[in-house]
Amino acid sequence: MHDLLSGAAMLARWDVLAALLIGSIGGVIIGAIPGVGPAVAIAILLPATFAFDPIVGLTVLLGIYGSSMYGGAIPAVLINTPGTAVNALTSYDGYPMTKAGEAHRALSLAYSASFWGGIFGILCLILLSPALAWVAPMFGSREIFLAALLGIILVILAHRGQIFAAGLLAMFGIFLQTVGLDAVTYTARYTFGLSFLSSGINLIVTVLGLFALSQAFFLLTAPDESPDAKPVAGKITAGLRELFRHKRVATVASGFGVILGMIPGTGEFTAQFMSYTYAQKTSKTPENFGKGAPEGLIASEAANNAVPAAAMIPLLALGIPGEALTAMMLSVFYVHNVIPGPQLFQNNIDLVYALYLALIILNVLVLIFLLFSTNLLTKIIQVPTRFLGVMILLLSFVGVYSLRNSLTDCMIAAGFGVLGLILKRLNLPIVPIILGMVLGGIMEVKLRSALPRLNTPLDMIERPIAMIIFAMIVIVLGLHIRALIKEYRANSLDEDHNLHDTQQR
Repeated sequence: MHDLLSGAAMLARWDVLAALLIGSIGGVIIGAIPGVGPAVAIAILLPATFAFDPIVGLTVLLGIYGSSMYGGAIPAVLINTPGTAVNALTSYDGYPMTKAGEAHRALSLAYSASFWGGIFGILCLILLSPALAWVAPMFGSREIFLAALLGIILVILAHRGQIFAAGLLAMFGIFLQTVGLDAVTYTARYTFGLSFLSSGINLIVTVLGLFALSQAFFLLTAPDESPDAKPVAGKITAGLRELFRHKRVATVASGFGVILGMIPGTGEFTAQFMSYTYAQKTSKTPENFGKGAPEGLIASEAANNAVPAAAMIPLLALGIPGEALTAMMLSVFYVHNVIPGPQLFQNNIDLVYALYLALIILNVLVLIFLLFSTNLLTKIIQVPTRFLGVMILLLSFVGVYSLRNSLTDCMIAAGFGVLGLILKRLNLPIVPIILGMVLGGIMEVKLRSALPRLNTPLDMIERPIAMIIFAMIVIVLGLHIRALIKEYRANSLDEDHNLHDTQQR
């Protein structure tokens, strides 16, 4: 109880409350503007948060992360354009409701389901983090190395149809974190005699380039657009009561969000599709899905809003991020010498409780804000895309330069911005590069620490937790290979049938 009160006292400061308000409302606004998204906003704000106390910086980023999906539902419902990528399924049933004159009902259901999923995810975070923190002291160097390796594998395998590309990009990220002076032997690695590479390639510079600058270049090179969103008529609170008629769907969807949010590389998209499929399979009117089914809208929004809190579980308990946004938050911890993991729960438990309370408060703030300001937000949707591109470009370069007052960093960020634009044009994933940099650094440090204690390769998995994680790696790879074999056989059968049909003709 004392720790909970200490956490509440940390939140009671004016600067923390201001950060919570700015982050939560700012996240809604950013989510409501198609083409920006939380990754871009967090990347731009990241350099500024290093100057604040850890709780202030993390509260701003958590506010944006946790509330952007609320805002992303607005353009998805009103103009069939998801504000953030994870609101794509929301448009399936939300936009048909708008065309039927029920925009207020669709938005109300989206807000209510988002709140349900968000609070459900936070409760799971509160319940599961201490259990993981209790297990976490049993993790030595080899266990953390294997856990990070499992994370890399899951991130790669999550990109179905692009596994080879995702693997190469993850390996590129691992390579990037090796550039510079080796921390143990102080030998130069891959610097090619260039002095500016001696300090390595900064993660934040890379993040700003790949996410923020690439998006600015993308918006500036695309045709200028200004989406037209009509004001919403009707009671926005209409869906609050309707949600309780579908509480089973909302709870199961939130459960999918929590489970998949904890697994690196899966996150919102997989949780959404599984939840949507479950809702359709168990619905009495499955034919209405895609035509304005409330269960489809609820399943989508509850699942994606349960993920942010769940993604914090492995970050806080083990110090292992599951996706790009939590990887960015990890850098805030490191800058302030606050190391996530068992030590965090032992030495900074008040900070942990403050983060729990901040997540609850931001969900309440966002719901209240949206119930009274939806029509104001429809004006923000209409911001021209080229103007957004210029603003993102300006803020990104200011953020990069403020890190070390270095023009070299700006040029490196611009290079990564061009790379990010190319990857977007080719429809290839960016996230594996960032997670490769973060998890690659963890893997290198832990492997080096573990090697002096190993006599044979099998010593790596002699301890129970190491054996369990290694077994999980083998199972994941085995299941994937099995799926590839089945797919190959199915394709071979199709080709044989087609050849047989051709010969008969």
